[in-house]
Amino acid sequence: MITKAKVKKWGSSLGIVIPTEIVHEEQLKPGTEIIIDVHKKGTLWDIFGTLKTAKLDSQKIKDQARKDWGD
Repeated sequence: MITKAKVKKWGSSLGIVIPTEIVHEEQLKPGTEIIIDVHKKGTLWDIFGTLKTAKLDSQKIKDQARKDWGD
């Protein structure tokens, strides 16, 4: 299951909160080991900064933006 979460300060560490619907669906309990695939959400600057050297037409740029921001 894919979801979004915000990283929060938790003491001297960082943490995320797993939404209740995922906890129930995956039957998570304290101590359960999970795998987290982390992808930082990009900004316009990140995307257009990488396009300076790319040879993409305007439609491909819009398609990429929609893909990245489709959530």
